[in-house]
Amino acid sequence: MPPPPHRPAVLAWQVFRGSDAIRQGLVTEHQLRSSAWLRLRHDVYADARLDRDHALACRAAALRLPPEAVVAGPSAAYLHGVEHAASFADDVHFLVPRTMRLGPQRGLRVHSTGPATSPPCAPARSRGAGDGPGVPGRPPADRRNVAARPPDDRRNVAARPPDDRRDVAVRPPGGGRSTAARPSATGRSGAVLPPPGGLLVAELRTAGVPARTDPTAAAWETAVWLEPLRAVGIVDSLLRQGLTSREALVGIADRNADRPGGRRARWVFELADPGARSPAESELRVRLVLAGLPRPAVRHPVRVASGLVLHADLGWPAYRVAVAPDGRHAGAGGGHLDRIAQLVGAGWLVLPVTGRRLRQDFPGVLREVRAALGARGWRP
Repeated sequence: MPPPPHRPAVLAWQVFRGSDAIRQGLVTEHQLRSSAWLRLRHDVYADARLDRDHALACRAAALRLPPEAVVAGPSAAYLHGVEHAASFADDVHFLVPRTMRLGPQRGLRVHSTGPATSPPCAPARSRGAGDGPGVPGRPPADRRNVAARPPDDRRNVAARPPDDRRDVAVRPPGGGRSTAARPSATGRSGAVLPPPGGLLVAELRTAGVPARTDPTAAAWETAVWLEPLRAVGIVDSLLRQGLTSREALVGIADRNADRPGGRRARWVFELADPGARSPAESELRVRLVLAGLPRPAVRHPVRVASGLVLHADLGWPAYRVAVAPDGRHAGAGGGHLDRIAQLVGAGWLVLPVTGRRLRQDFPGVLREVRAALGARGWRP
């Protein structure tokens, strides 16, 4: 049996600079290559037992950036609890002061914000978080965030987003930064609590959960930076979890109306709905609207013959037509197929849509929904 990997207690569950650990005599360069450690970025390592999620990617990136950098957009949404906003492999989005110059780094999307200094904010509560040196150099050659423009169809859509693809900085409300630590899926915090005098080893930089923009600002940034199908799904989740509200979104849209991307963000916010229960459901709803269909009601209540009140995932009550994305969300009244059968018994025409068809045969799905609405009296 091989010997257990060498893992000093002070580095347990930590994200740290490898050069610091070697200089302090905690590990050797050879030991850093063992199974005890995961190399995340140049000179950034982590305890290999940590969950490989986007929070870990954020912690690793924070060690390579100056303290003024703030996690933003979909990365901030993930740290606030929107699990589908980003994965371990996705780029980490950061905001930095406009005058700061950072060299390109793999896996980072750096956006500029505000005047010469960062907006005022409370210090991060991440425990054991290190500052890390800044990285001088030119900004990436191309920092334009190109988002997919929806079809040129204005029916039943609140507004068409402007053809604005610049990397846009926003002015979040109240400083816009949030510092509450997000627990990991295993219940462990992002970093261990150091002794009262700090870590026992001097000058060892470790990274806890970094500061990030608040949920409302994260919704704005996501709406401006990402393509609409992903952006609406993330904003849906922020609304559903009560992390922001329609009033807050209207407020930040009004405050930033004159900034590049203002109209685009407002359009995404108008498409969002807190009733959506999955990214696939959000995507299907938005794609149907962009294709020119009337906007469906989300989770419309229907009383069935048994007396139960079921909810049509996406429905057009005036025509008694509903679309049921996949079968993972069975409500009261049994499983997915049983629920569909009871809705049909109540006079509804229900079209199941699997994830495979949404990805590979959306034109076919669209034809079927159009035909069902047409058969019930809808006219384009």
